Amino acid sequence: MRVLAASVSDCGLAMTDPLTVQLATTSSTGVRTFSMAEAPNSSEATSASVKGFGRDMMRDHHSLRKAGQDLAKKLNITPAPPAGDTLPAAGQRVADMLNSTPKGASWDKTYIDGEVAAHQAVAALLQAAQTAAQDTSLKALITKAAPLIDAHLKKAQSIQSKVGSAAAADSSRRARGSPPFSL
Repeated sequence: MRVLAASVSDCGLAMTDPLTVQLATTSSTGVRTFSMAEAPNSSEATSASVKGFGRDMMRDHHSLRKAGQDLAKKLNITPAPPAGDTLPAAGQRVADMLNSTPKGASWDKTYIDGEVAAHQAVAALLQAAQTAAQDTSLKALITKAAPLIDAHLKKAQSIQSKVGSAAAADSSRRARGSPPFSL
């Protein structure tokens, strides 16, 4: 599942500080139209690791978003979305996919697969933004955010490797008409 382009240069966008702030504050909330960070707290998630990851995302991404918003205010930068911004539509596709996935291991896998893809894209975005940012304060914020996003990616990938096998077993049980648990 791809939520963002692999890099801004893939989209043909010239990175500017207002665009960097826009993408950073949008990326740090997951997907604007559907907060991926809040998703695992819904009744659909069943894995404790997925729920814990969601709590971490809520905390850390709120902190990053606030830091980006505070910096934008300090620098008098108005975040500017790129022309033809596809992030809201991508967010809606993710929301629709999660809403149509049944509760259980399959939902957890769909969610964590999306988080891995999103964090890979954000990591690439941060690399492009670090190079292109003009303001030293903005560069410092990106430098601070990059290790956190990388840690999120590694944690999501670790969870992904575990929930993938659970989702396969859950799918197999459903195909046989068995309940999603064993006694």
